[in-house]
Amino acid sequence: MESANQSELCFPQLANLSCKRSSSSLSGVEPLMVLVASICILTVLLNLLVVVAISHFRQLHTPTNLLLLSLAVTDILVGLLMIPATIYSSTSCWFVGDFLCCLFILMLVLVMSASVGNMVLISADRYVAICKPLHYNVKITWKRIQVCVSLCWFLSLLYCCIILNDQLVHPGKLNSCYGECVIKTELTGMIFDVLLTFALPLSIIVTLYTRVFVVAVSQARAMRSQVTGGKVRRDLASFRAKKSELKAARSLGILILVFLLCFSPYYVSSFIEGDTLLSQFKQIFLHLYSFNSCANPIIYALFYPWFRKAVRLIVTLQIFRPGSRETKVS
Repeated sequence: MESANQSELCFPQLANLSCKRSSSSLSGVEPLMVLVASICILTVLLNLLVVVAISHFRQLHTPTNLLLLSLAVTDILVGLLMIPATIYSSTSCWFVGDFLCCLFILMLVLVMSASVGNMVLISADRYVAICKPLHYNVKITWKRIQVCVSLCWFLSLLYCCIILNDQLVHPGKLNSCYGECVIKTELTGMIFDVLLTFALPLSIIVTLYTRVFVVAVSQARAMRSQVTGGKVRRDLASFRAKKSELKAARSLGILILVFLLCFSPYYVSSFIEGDTLLSQFKQIFLHLYSFNSCANPIIYALFYPWFRKAVRLIVTLQIFRPGSRETKVS
């Protein structure tokens, strides 16, 4: 009987000081780990292709693609965090110590904050491109986007350090037993977190993209009427540029919609059950959120010809040829 009880502990040698394993950890963990490991590898590899493509080809050095590059970095980090998160959510046991627990929590919160920040920046980029096209090249420059992306990551890190200050200074202080890895915040802090990293960004994204959608629909109708009316365009380049912007807005709109659908359930469940980092109720939502990082490059492949061509050049190792950085991919 005693051995049976010990087998339910994360650290049997610590007896009453150890946390208990989750009942779900007794079966079905290996298939889950194989699935998660496969998704993790796919997520990292696909997003590495995005990073290499945008970094290598000069034609892809645009402000919008810089935002996609930053988003791909967050997706790579999500892929790397999926396995330890799944182990913990499946077993309710954290085996690698309090310091790595703090680092894991810090990275998890940082990635989620940076992902939201990147989505806000992408929405703002599309808003200016569609609603204020004459000011786009003046307001949205490579250097300004570099500053915005850097600020996004810096503010996300600063925010993480503030809300996790107690745990970073005293690792394991809030744990009730050995083998636990938790985030515990007061109700005031939890409400502040929800407002600042969920409600406010969500409101900004929805507001900006609602405006983008309205303007894009009106522009699309105007272009169709001009084409069906048989009018000759004096400025064909301007017509094609506007059409390209509308396609980009549609593609990035799908990207943001998928992100919100995957992100919102996890954050809502995190607010409802704020005591533990990865409770049983959050497992499905966590995997849904993680899968979004794998879905992003698939969305690029479906809607961006430049990404498909860049991937072919990367996979066939043509990027190592002299002058390959100048290759036209779109």
